[in-house]
Amino acid sequence: MPAAALKSKPLPTQSTTKRSVRLDSPYVPMEKRPLPAGRPREWYVTHNRRLKAMRLAIALLDLGIFLPGQARNETIRSTAEKIGVHPPSDTTCHMVRAFMRYSR
Repeated sequence: MPAAALKSKPLPTQSTTKRSVRLDSPYVPMEKRPLPAGRPREWYVTHNRRLKAMRLAIALLDLGIFLPGQARNETIRSTAEKIGVHPPSDTTCHMVRAFMRYSR
């Protein structure tokens, strides 16, 4: 008997194996937790900028804008207004396009 036949199958590791997942439920944001204390101010600024850029990139993808070249600063800023986010800076707009470029 081959050695592979003696091994039992590993148990599923996904958390969804014991409960069903509703995919059609509306999006509910995760509960916010405080950021870790003691980091330099620049870390918090960059962290929040990345979160904002990610939200905007997801919103642009939902609107059908899939290529970074289609996401001009005006488009990103109008999308921010639609989803209720403060208008992003040029740096954040650049980061949104970078997220769209490297998500493939």
